Amino acid sequence: MNNLIAPSILAADFANLQRDIEMVNNSEADWFHIDIMDGVFVPNISFGMPVLKAIAKHAKKTIDVHLMIVNPDQYIETFADLGATILTVHYEACPHLHRTIQAIKAAGMKAGIALNPHTPIAVLEDVITELDLVCIMSVNPGFGGQSFIENTYKKVSQLRHLIDFTKSDCLIEIDGGVTNKNANALIEAGANVLVAGSYVFGAENPTETIADLKNTIA
Repeated sequence: MNNLIAPSILAADFANLQRDIEMVNNSEADWFHIDIMDGVFVPNISFGMPVLKAIAKHAKKTIDVHLMIVNPDQYIETFADLGATILTVHYEACPHLHRTIQAIKAAGMKAGIALNPHTPIAVLEDVITELDLVCIMSVNPGFGGQSFIENTYKKVSQLRHLIDFTKSDCLIEIDGGVTNKNANALIEAGANVLVAGSYVFGAENPTETIADLKNTIA
């Protein structure tokens, strides 16, 4: 399959959100990556449901929602109704992981699991064939603009081995610190989807930056 770019809307200009959404619509990007933070699971608060609803109204590409919240199960139906295509929850926030995955799929969405930098790949062995996506956090979750954690390459390789061994169709997504300096190495390690936030939206020409990233991982 083609490798995918998912600009992180957390890094967009909130005062010009529709403009930035249209930029992504018209760019070579593949997905919208939208972080939902509650100030409890991570030390930051981001979009709420009304903002996601507004984004979904204008977005013309896959909506990849990443929940960095406690008790994600109680909001699964809500995010399905708001237009999420993929719903990713954190392993660390889900005591009944298999049940959560099944609930996401039952709501009509693809199911993703995110792992914090300290969480080993091995925790996914019993559910990997149920998953559509694993999001490896390459920074500590909660804030944009952090430096990339180098151990990520090792985790991607481990996850790629697990996916291949189990014949899972799961995609590997990398979230945090992605630039044109590490994009190709991440793809070579086994990743499929790269989330880029401040690198895209902080660029002088975000559309060209997205095209450059796509070309780098083609």
